[in-house]
Amino acid sequence: MTECLLTTIQRFFMSPFGRVLPHANRFHVNLQCGSRAGADIALHVNPRYDGQPYMVTNTFQHGCWGSEERKHNLPLPSGSNFTLQITVTRDFYQISVNGGTFMDFRHRLAYQQVDTISVDGSVEVSSISFMSVVPYKNFISGGLHPGRTIMIQGTILFHVNLSHPSGIALHYNPRFNENAVVRNTKLLDRWSSEERGGGMPFQWGQPFTLTFICENNVFRVVVNGMQAHVYNHRFTPLSNINILEIDGDVQLSSVSL
Repeated sequence: MTECLLTTIQRFFMSPFGRVLPHANRFHVNLQCGSRAGADIALHVNPRYDGQPYMVTNTFQHGCWGSEERKHNLPLPSGSNFTLQITVTRDFYQISVNGGTFMDFRHRLAYQQVDTISVDGSVEVSSISFMSVVPYKNFISGGLHPGRTIMIQGTILFHVNLSHPSGIALHYNPRFNENAVVRNTKLLDRWSSEERGGGMPFQWGQPFTLTFICENNVFRVVVNGMQAHVYNHRFTPLSNINILEIDGDVQLSSVSL
């Protein structure tokens, strides 16, 4: 079991390396309200293989199952690798299989009560991760200072802004059509001169880990463990840089401040 806390809109994501076992009977993914035996289940996702694959969804509350919802033609044959993605919206869970929306399930229990994920049955799971949607914006508690590190994991195309109340201290923007990563600063609605050197350390559609290291005089940018760019500070004091913004066509796996 994995502990979590759902907020709208958030995605729960099982990696492409999940695999339905050959000759599978069924497996399930439960979004639970607690980890104890008999806990309420806000969403029970249950692929079944007695005949043509189909999916059952349901809710378990006060020791009783609710009414099942079923959908046939599940594109998830036994023995296959898969992705299963659950998006939490205000009114329903959206369940996607291998990148395509498969079915919706309206909330019967408040999603805010969900704090545990349980997976069991005829399945191998390589990893489970949580993804934030974009645009992403969060405050950097205490602002930046030398030694502060920000790590972002996801899949591109995107831009990142390290901002302050009157502008953007560092705008970091990979542009594949130009084969360049643009870095710049914006102050009082005016952009400064761009920096484009250093090559393109990203690959289209491939996962990445992007780390910004704040030092006394520069931002040091590390991509997938290798230094990619260095950007001299054009704005001080660093402690006023207290907003992280991420936007674009990007799937965020995690953000660490």
